[in-house]
Amino acid sequence: MLSKSSRLQKTKDIKRVFQIGRATKEGFLILKALPNNSNQNRFAFIVSQKLSKKANLRNKVKRRLRELVRLKENKIKKGQDIVIIAVPGLEKKDFWEIEETIDKLFEKAKIKL
Repeated sequence: MLSKSSRLQKTKDIKRVFQIGRATKEGFLILKALPNNSNQNRFAFIVSQKLSKKANLRNKVKRRLRELVRLKENKIKKGQDIVIIAVPGLEKKDFWEIEETIDKLFEKAKIKL
């Protein structure tokens, strides 16, 4: 699980990332990133009902994304606010396919060390 300081929780912060941040798409994931003034990365995950009407499936997708980001957190440039959005179709992918997509997404967004 991501530490509390690694979470992007306030609505105004997430809106700021959506308005000003750079967007990158890879497979069934969209990443929006915006540099922040701290030396720490903060993450938010968005999985809408478009992906699935079932909450347990949406939560499963969020848990997988959180775990993958936690494992790769030390390979990401410091000082970023990052929002990861799941697109319908991601729920059919297994953990390893999502991991490959996240790796490609971080490289494409140029936030990977």
